[in-house]
Amino acid sequence: MKRITITISESTAQTIAELVKACNLANKVPEGSRNGFTSHGTLTPARLLTMLAEDVGMVITRPGSWEASNMHQVLVSHGYDI
Repeated sequence: MKRITITISESTAQTIAELVKACNLANKVPEGSRNGFTSHGTLTPARLLTMLAEDVGMVITRPGSWEASNMHQVLVSHGYDI
C-alpha cells in the first residue's frame, strides 16, 4: 500500500463530510437505491477519496470502463485531455 497525504481547505473537508453523510443515508433508503448494495459499502472521507483515486487510475488500466470514462471526462473538463 502507498500512503499519499494531501492538504485541503476546511471548507472542502466539510463539504466532503457532508457528501459522505448524504451517500451513506441514500445507501440505506430502499426507494431509488440499490437496496443497500454499494461498491464500497459505508463511506468515510478516506474511503471516498480512495474510491475516486482507484477510478482515476482506471483511466490508464481500464480505459473502456464506465469508471475510467467518467473520470476521463472530469480530467478533460479540467483541461487535461490525455
